[in-house]
Amino acid sequence: MHLSRLTLVACGAFMLIVGCGAKKESQQMEQKSQKAGTELESPVPGETADEVAIIDTKFGKIILEFFPDVALGHVANFKKLARDGFYDGCTFHRVIPNFMIQGGDPNSKDADRSNDGMGGPGYTVNAEFNQRQHLRGVLSMARSQDPNSAGSQFFICVADIPHLDGQYTVFGKVIKGMEAVDQIVNLPRDQKDNPLDPAIMLKVSIVPRSQVNL
Repeated sequence: MHLSRLTLVACGAFMLIVGCGAKKESQQMEQKSQKAGTELESPVPGETADEVAIIDTKFGKIILEFFPDVALGHVANFKKLARDGFYDGCTFHRVIPNFMIQGGDPNSKDADRSNDGMGGPGYTVNAEFNQRQHLRGVLSMARSQDPNSAGSQFFICVADIPHLDGQYTVFGKVIKGMEAVDQIVNLPRDQKDNPLDPAIMLKVSIVPRSQVNL
């Protein structure tokens, strides 16, 4: 799914990125959400709470820590997708200066830009809205108009965005590599805010925090 477009334009509402045409897809995926959401509520066996994500890009590494205390299902979902290699090759297909960068759509792995922002993992995750604020560096989940329509697409705030608080699920934040995020958000882009030079997630890894030099 997509972020029903964190947009001031598209569907006339300030939702997160994805395109108005994805509503039908979102409804179909929602039918699978109850089971999928339940399965993802518990941590993956063997994982530890003290893990971080590393997004490798040609601009540098973006290192994220998670907030399982307020969004356990979303954290488990992100980690599972990363471990499965789902994110590898995805791009940050929508970047808006002074707002955010969004990625995680498998459709963005090919050369067809027309459907970027419309894809997901084939299931949805129930909302876990919480008190964490959308501050610069925060990691949050994209969705469509349905609160329970998050899937694989996520966004990283490059500025404080208080009007998103309580509307999207915050589940982590950048702890190193905001300079890479800033480079990505300022890339030349097309009319859909898709970077002309693809900002590819070369590899997304989940590792113990102790292995990362912060």
